[in-house]
Amino acid sequence: MKRLTFLLLALFLPLALLPSGRTQEKDLLLRVLLREAPRGETVVLKTPEGEVRALLGGEGVVVEGRAYPYLDLPVPYFTLGSRAYRGGVRLLPQGGRLLVVNLVLLEDYLLGVLPGEMPEGFPLEALKAQAVVARTFAVSRLDPRAPYDLCADERCQVYLGLSAEKPRYQEAVAATRGQVLSYGGQAITALYHADSGGMTAGSEEIFQKALPYLRPRPDPYTRKTSWRYQVSPAQAERALRSLGLAPRSQDPPVVLERTASGRVFRVRLMGVEVRGPEAQRLLRLVGLPSALADFQGFEAVGQGAGHGVGLSQWGARGMAEAGFGYREILGHYFPGTSLSDLLIGQASPPALALR
Repeated sequence: MKRLTFLLLALFLPLALLPSGRTQEKDLLLRVLLREAPRGETVVLKTPEGEVRALLGGEGVVVEGRAYPYLDLPVPYFTLGSRAYRGGVRLLPQGGRLLVVNLVLLEDYLLGVLPGEMPEGFPLEALKAQAVVARTFAVSRLDPRAPYDLCADERCQVYLGLSAEKPRYQEAVAATRGQVLSYGGQAITALYHADSGGMTAGSEEIFQKALPYLRPRPDPYTRKTSWRYQVSPAQAERALRSLGLAPRSQDPPVVLERTASGRVFRVRLMGVEVRGPEAQRLLRLVGLPSALADFQGFEAVGQGAGHGVGLSQWGARGMAEAGFGYREILGHYFPGTSLSDLLIGQASPPALALR
């Protein structure tokens, strides 16, 4: 198994931020955006040392009448609103807003991600696969130049914090500790979705760039959710205008061309032709669960849920129920990748390839 090397020394966890009773270990520190508070809104944090009330002032972060350019709170855990989170907090002024950023160890972060991304009742091997993919996604988003690495909602990965942790998720994270997917010695762009509808999509179908490990793959073990959705002319017009396009007629959608995975590649809607990733975006804007779709007038019929690229979560469940382990699941959805150990600043032995 390859050990993926990272030299981001600035992202090592400072000793002061370690939860009490834990020894320092080589783990990455993530910066996860939890909230953007507008000027004048008070952010209330509950910590083991007491309540902290902060707001954005003219000279930075204001706490108890004192202004700071930014403020780090080195606590083992805290509560924001109704949710508790592991790790510390950074309060950072940015563009007229006060950013509330969770400073959390990678492995602790995953304990709050899995509950937001995969049902607890899924088989353990599927949960392990999800843990590896979520870890890889997080590592690939590290950016020391940015004010934070990840957000806490579906634009990145849903992160529910300490309040949502469960033993099965803890088991899946612990069993795969430090493992990421790599290609060519780098952490991959690890994407996932709910249900491929029977065939995953190539990355270029959705995101323009063709990646060798994100290819269309048969997905026989997914649940192939079928759906019907009525698109109103008003919805269609709004979707077109949001793309900067104006309707030319009242004609219903017509699929003109499909991708290698069977998804819509070129569509004509209300007299306007849209193709490529923009066509995928258009279908999302009108409310379709996936682009594996066809039209009968303004009624859409299709299968699956999500963009279809990478790991199919329901497919992973089906594979696990059929007896496949998490390595085999990952090898199926990310062909040509390797399973690597993420160790900071260490050499890289040979890889364990996934086929």
